[in-house]
Parts: sequence; structure tokens; C-alpha cells
Amino acid sequence: MMHPHKPLLSLTAADMMSPTVLTIAEHMSLRGAAHLLAQAGVSGAPVIDSLGRCIGVLSGHDFVVWAEKGGAEHPTKAPPECFCSAWQITTSGETSHGHEVVRNHMTRDPVTAGADTLIGTLAAMMIDAHIHRIIILDAARHPVGVVSSTDVLAVVAQAARVAEQLEESSHANHPTVSSPELMPC
Repeated sequence: MMHPHKPLLSLTAADMMSPTVLTIAEHMSLRGAAHLLAQAGVSGAPVIDSLGRCIGVLSGHDFVVWAEKGGAEHPTKAPPECFCSAWQITTSGETSHGHEVVRNHMTRDPVTAGADTLIGTLAAMMIDAHIHRIIILDAARHPVGVVSSTDVLAVVAQAARVAEQLEESSHANHPTVSSPELMPC
């Protein structure tokens, strides 16, 4: 959480991020991923490949898109006539109803940042991309944290509380004295 001696606009992702990162394997079923997110009480998480690298994000929005299409294939998946070789065809078992895999429904190319990214930049990235979380990656593209819009709001609220306390403390140390002879008639 926020460091009390650090100015608000100098906070970085490392200062605010949730260091425990829930990740979802790209081959996990949507049902399994939904259960995992629900158990953790979060609405989205980074999707990782077999090497632990971030390759996407799965969020509530992805589930809404999937449900809106009646559980149909994700629109970014190429139709069968675009396959050039047999090895490129996905097995039908991956997409049977109720067993769709995460990699077919995740948002690819998630918005990510490094741990040294400033709060203002993170907030602008969220606003520009219309998202509520930024995945924080290390140099090897492994998720090391998540900064959510709630994390940003929490440090702004905490900074506002600290400012209010300082102002109240200042007024307590220097009370305003009113003298009857100085008051206008």
C-alpha cells in the first residue's frame, strides 16, 4: 500500500500492486477459470503459457462476450477454411459446450507495465484502454503483480485523508483567535 512519506504522484506500480498474482493457465476450461476467479473474489486475472509468461487476460468482460454469443467460439479464432495445415486445426474436444478453454476466449495482448511505472501513467493507461487492471510484468514477461483501478483509488483516498489530517493538525497548532476589537461592526 501507499508509503506515507512518498508523494502521491511519485508512487509506482510496485508501491500499489497486489504482489500475490492469481494466474490462469491458457489450457484451463472457462468453467474452471470462472470458479477460480469467484473463489479469489476477483473479476479478472492474467493468462499464462506453459513457461509462466503472460499471454493474455481473462476478465468478466470476456465471459459477458462469450455468453452474449450463446457460448459460441471467440470471434478472434480463425474459421476452419483459413487453416493451411492439419496441425493448425484445434481439436473439437477443446470447445465442446461447458469445456471451452481460456486461450480461445481471453483478451490477447493485455495492457501491461513494469513495476517502476508511475501512478499517473498507470491511470492514463487504464482510462485510454477502458480497463480496470494492469498486469505488472518482470523482464521475462512473468506476472509479478496487478494494479487495479481500486488500488489507484485507494491510494488517492489515503492521500486525501493524510492531507485532511495535516490540515486539521495545522489548525489545532495555530488556532484562529478572534478579538472583539478586531471584528467589524
